[in-house]
Amino acid sequence: MTYNIGGHNIRISFDGEETMLDTLLHSFVPFKTTVNDDADMLMHLHVVKYLKEIPEEDRRLIRDVDTGNGMTRVDKLKNGGYQFLVRDIYGVPCALLITSAHFDDCRCALRGSMQTKRFALNNALMLAYAFSAAYYDTLLIHASVIRHNDKAYAFTAKSGTGKSTQVANWMRNIEGCDIVNDDNPIIRIIDGKPILFGSPWSGKTPCYRNIKVNLGAIVLIERAQSNSVTPMIPLQGFTTLLTACSAMKWDEELYQRVCKTVSLFVESTQVVTLHCLPDADSAHTCRAYLEDNNNFIEYKR
Repeated sequence: MTYNIGGHNIRISFDGEETMLDTLLHSFVPFKTTVNDDADMLMHLHVVKYLKEIPEEDRRLIRDVDTGNGMTRVDKLKNGGYQFLVRDIYGVPCALLITSAHFDDCRCALRGSMQTKRFALNNALMLAYAFSAAYYDTLLIHASVIRHNDKAYAFTAKSGTGKSTQVANWMRNIEGCDIVNDDNPIIRIIDGKPILFGSPWSGKTPCYRNIKVNLGAIVLIERAQSNSVTPMIPLQGFTTLLTACSAMKWDEELYQRVCKTVSLFVESTQVVTLHCLPDADSAHTCRAYLEDNNNFIEYKR
């Protein structure tokens, strides 16, 4: 089965039972495509019934990573690839993912109930996609996204700060808005322009939309006693976007690719801080700054 996600084609095979993919990956259905040429594939994930862990002498533990819904053990392999042991919130292993060095060829074995397998496969695919796409000026970011006047505005912040609240404020108070994604959109530089895509990963909000839209701004939300917007200097913008990206600092080549792409976005996109209350005025204040004035062009000059 092939899917087009963020403008990249990926293939998922399932031990000859590809009809199970729609059951396990209902969020991927809007992204199905008919492209079958291997040369056009960003990555191929083989879901197999059995997969042995790489022997300890052929791998090196990097760390245990808290993914927010469980822990994943990361090992670097002698051949340059990676091994990920995905565990659920109870610490129970539910997926073993073994990848090539650039994540274009991956194998994955799932364990547990159908619900657990869905969780595990979704996590494995998000890992494999994020790191394979990083080599192609593509980033998976932690943000909630609203679309207005054919531009996407990506709101990022620490969990619980109010990304979804701000998106909801726009939906309630500004006519002509729709939600693109509520947790993990994809951004790319295409022909020098910043573009945002919906994705199959949207956190707790079931918003799996195969949408492509120009990226208007990246907005960091900070709670405050009044509503205002301030532009970031390039270094602040770089740090803000890099923090929101899926990246592996211990992989120098991959990390440098991510940093390069982040720099391209900071050069071509408004990156601002919205100091705000969780009220209607915060949405109007933000929209007015981003759309009514030519702030980005003036600031870049």
